[in-house]
Amino acid sequence: MKRSVVFLAAAVITTAIPEPGEARVVKLTVEQTRPFADGKRFGDVGPYVRLEGTAFFEVDPKDPLNSLIVNLDKAPRNAKGLVEFRTRFVIIRPADMGRGNQKILYGINNRGNPIELGFHQFPPGADLPEGGDGLMFRLGFTVVDAGWAGDIVTTANRLGAELPVAVRPDGRPIVAPIRMETEEADLKGHTVPLKGNTRFRSYETADTDTAHSTLTVRDSIGGEKHPVASDRWAFGRCPSGRQSLVPTTTDLCVFDGFQPSRIYELIYPAKNPWVMGLGYAVTRDVASFLRYALRDDAGALNPLARDATTLGIRRAYATGTSSTGMYLRDFLYLGFNEDEAHRKVFDAVRIMIPGTHRLFANVEFADPDVYSRQDEHPDFVSYSHPPLTYAVTTDPISGLRDGILKRPATDPLVLHVDSSNEFWQMNASLNVHDGLGRPVPVPDTVRLYSLASHSHGGASGVAALPTAKGVCEYATNGASSYNTVARALLVAMDEWAEGRKAPPPSHYAQLQDDTLATLQEAAAAFPRIPGVKFPTVVNELRLFDYGPTFGPTGGWLTKLPPVRGRQYQVLVPKTDRDGLEIGGVRTVDIAAPVGTNTGWNLIAAGPRGTDLCGLNGAFFPFATTRAERQAAGDPRPSLEERYTDHAGFVKAVEEASNRLVKQRLLLEEDARTLVGIARESAILRAR
Repeated sequence: MKRSVVFLAAAVITTAIPEPGEARVVKLTVEQTRPFADGKRFGDVGPYVRLEGTAFFEVDPKDPLNSLIVNLDKAPRNAKGLVEFRTRFVIIRPADMGRGNQKILYGINNRGNPIELGFHQFPPGADLPEGGDGLMFRLGFTVVDAGWAGDIVTTANRLGAELPVAVRPDGRPIVAPIRMETEEADLKGHTVPLKGNTRFRSYETADTDTAHSTLTVRDSIGGEKHPVASDRWAFGRCPSGRQSLVPTTTDLCVFDGFQPSRIYELIYPAKNPWVMGLGYAVTRDVASFLRYALRDDAGALNPLARDATTLGIRRAYATGTSSTGMYLRDFLYLGFNEDEAHRKVFDAVRIMIPGTHRLFANVEFADPDVYSRQDEHPDFVSYSHPPLTYAVTTDPISGLRDGILKRPATDPLVLHVDSSNEFWQMNASLNVHDGLGRPVPVPDTVRLYSLASHSHGGASGVAALPTAKGVCEYATNGASSYNTVARALLVAMDEWAEGRKAPPPSHYAQLQDDTLATLQEAAAAFPRIPGVKFPTVVNELRLFDYGPTFGPTGGWLTKLPPVRGRQYQVLVPKTDRDGLEIGGVRTVDIAAPVGTNTGWNLIAAGPRGTDLCGLNGAFFPFATTRAERQAAGDPRPSLEERYTDHAGFVKAVEEASNRLVKQRLLLEEDARTLVGIARESAILRAR
């Protein structure tokens, strides 16, 4: 695909040298530079280089743009009264900045992992060369990422931030109760870190006397919590039980051993909270510095500058997926798209698969790794707390009148994408209706897209017949088939921000076209596929009360677990006779199906067999012939009844691809790839 913005390579961007302090990156040090992708050339842009280094920050706790950060006033300050912190960063830029498009694509890492590169790759794959097919590089983008979470264990491949620890005015540690939950299908042994894994740093306990903490175990999400006696567990490591105990302040030891699939909840007094809300300032200030500052406070040249007097960036976009989609919703709501010089940071953002959840990193003892879903942490704080809508509306359950976008001068354009799974697990329907089930407005600066019959990880893919079940009851999908939409929307987002062309209109399941339903209505519409049980649960949403010091912007949690309040109406997508969703965007594997994809799956039979199976969807193949489906009692037409033969299947894929290209939800190069996959497939080939 040819770059549509070649003329921008000659653009000249000049600026006066900013006053020190306008962008609160005070020093940016590049520590390593190497050719990216072994020096491969990406179209007209040419080769890229990868820069790695450290960004150093100072923020003013008294600045209204920073003052809402929880515990920032309790962080240590330097002689100027400012709070200091630092983070690692990665920049992948054209070797010749003059050949790029002068635009940042800031891909916010997920738990330290640089997943945004993968979400722009098609076909997807784990063993692809660095840069993959290089779409974003062929388009000329400069790709940026920086660590933002203070609890990440930073490695060569994972970016964390060194955030300050808040303390009391007299310098003593802050101590407060926190709640952790451990629940893994393969949980075993006697010891786990308090955080549950070693990829994150645990909050230390302030008191190792187990009589002052509470540990419970239960068999299911809604099951009865059974206390574990205080003399049957300890803070420490015990690889073989009590006799091997080595006391620590960051590990949980259960003398009788952990049992797989059971849910262990620990409430304990933790100390030393990171000022986690500074993570939002990291994203704001790194992007602002690279976009607007020619030099840092020490005089070092911005690594994206064209030359000693000319800036190299004129636009900036951000993308975030799953947890970092939640992060971006928070980032916008909290006002971080305005830098300390009151300039817009990102012109446009693409927010992928968060539902209506927000991350709530702006909480004392924040745990941004954990979020609410039906089968795990349903009443933890990273969940759908009002405001839920992008427009300013009145939430009928809480009475709050508010919205995520309420700063027209600095709010970006927004493209928000959800899979079907987010309707089941992350309350996505509340993007388009209120808590009583009434439609809500969507701002003109927002587009909503739902991906029909996709799991959190995608659908099955064209011509694919997945069989692996993992811990689920049914075969799972999740082949990242929505990457094609992400790629098309990257191009559309750029065209929209440039004012050249409006993006595709919203395609989202909604009440107005009867594509959303209650759980009971959805069950009635779903076909009776032999051996398949439709879910009886969804991640319900209630107005949780975490205490008087917690609110829409975050705060302090004083009620653990929270008090359950009024319930919201939550809806899920409605399906057709094939069990495929009728609303939203139908990618080619859904428009020319070889089976039923769903956004839900169930945990395998057992004590938790009625719970949803996490972020997984399911796949139920169609019978090949009419005789086979009739013998099985399957009401869904067979492959032969749909397509007649292999050529008919390929034609259906071609037609579906052409429709999506016309809708600008599929790139022409990706359409050709999909048709090629169909041609090479074994679907209805003569035996």
